[in-house]
Amino acid sequence: MRPSYDLSHLRDFYREQLLEDIVPWWMTHAVDREHGGLNTFIEDDGTVASTDKYMWSQLRALYIFSALYTRVSPRPEWLKVARGIYDFVAAHGRDAEGRWNYWLTAEGDIVEGPNSIYADGFAIMGLTEFARATGEQEPVDIALETYRAARERLAQPGSYLTAPYVVPDGAKAHGVSMIFSSVFYELGKLLGDEEIMDAGYAHALQIMDDFRRPERMCLLEYVGLDGTVLDSPEGRVVVPGHAIESMWFQMHIFEHRGEAERIAEAIECVRWHVETAWDPEWGGLVLAFDSEWRGEPAWEHAMKKFWWVHTETLYALLLSYYYCREQWCLDWHDRVFEWAFARFPVPEHGEWTMRLTREGRRPEELLSLLPLPIKDPFHTPRALMHCVEVLDRIG
Repeated sequence: MRPSYDLSHLRDFYREQLLEDIVPWWMTHAVDREHGGLNTFIEDDGTVASTDKYMWSQLRALYIFSALYTRVSPRPEWLKVARGIYDFVAAHGRDAEGRWNYWLTAEGDIVEGPNSIYADGFAIMGLTEFARATGEQEPVDIALETYRAARERLAQPGSYLTAPYVVPDGAKAHGVSMIFSSVFYELGKLLGDEEIMDAGYAHALQIMDDFRRPERMCLLEYVGLDGTVLDSPEGRVVVPGHAIESMWFQMHIFEHRGEAERIAEAIECVRWHVETAWDPEWGGLVLAFDSEWRGEPAWEHAMKKFWWVHTETLYALLLSYYYCREQWCLDWHDRVFEWAFARFPVPEHGEWTMRLTREGRRPEELLSLLPLPIKDPFHTPRALMHCVEVLDRIG
């Protein structure tokens, strides 16, 4: 039976996966009860490979455990985990200029300082949701300080780094606008601040008008600072998982603003990338491709199959269906669902593995082959939460 045959059953399945598999795995294996924060250098079997802490992971986990509390159920144990993460990042997360560090020891000592503005974006994300969960002012104050500092740096290309990725000279990265469109907008919504929402909306328009290229039926990962296409391998790179994830971010923004035509553009963009990224030989969605099909794309592990691409796609397709009610959304959802759930979950231990070979097999070495050598509670639980919510809306 197709997964979407009974949408109420599908909703219950996603909720069960979230509450009986994914969240318990993290509660069991990852919480650092001594120092605060979360262990994320973790193998699929729950073995902690290192107690160091990437700020990306801490801040995204702060969002997840806060969102579980605000969006799923106000369980004290989830808020307790969020509190432990918050206390750790508030104490150790930033340098003297308010920029967020990249990599810390278990105790909070700096291994690598601020070298990625993405960390600042995830800080705003996590702090916003923690403030929503607690009603406290301090996380709002830190989020606002981060917003002001990040907005100033974003206005000066070249003034910030984007580890673990390098933006080509003379280019701007879709990933930067993707993150800040959403986190600025959500912070603005929390505070009822039109100026902050407008800052997020400005990034949303950059994505739709500069990075999205209807003439190529794709969204480019890099374009020139003036929004023009770059004649280079990097300028041709498409990362379909980023494009699809970005489109549901933008759908949320455009729904709040009542912009139905923009939602339709985002839905069309989701379809481009699902159809193009599907591997006709082995199934699953590839990580990257060259928009002009001129050889290997300038993106590492392009033909591998990553878990997050599939989780983001499942939600984006259900959200697209909610808006347009077109059957292709459910057809592709079911195809991605069946491929992903047959391969990524790790039934002997719980949770999902993060990366597969192109053929859909688990490699022997995993953590060392990822952009960041971490496993964190973000893409999978967030997608499951959103899938449950949108299926409730579909009814």
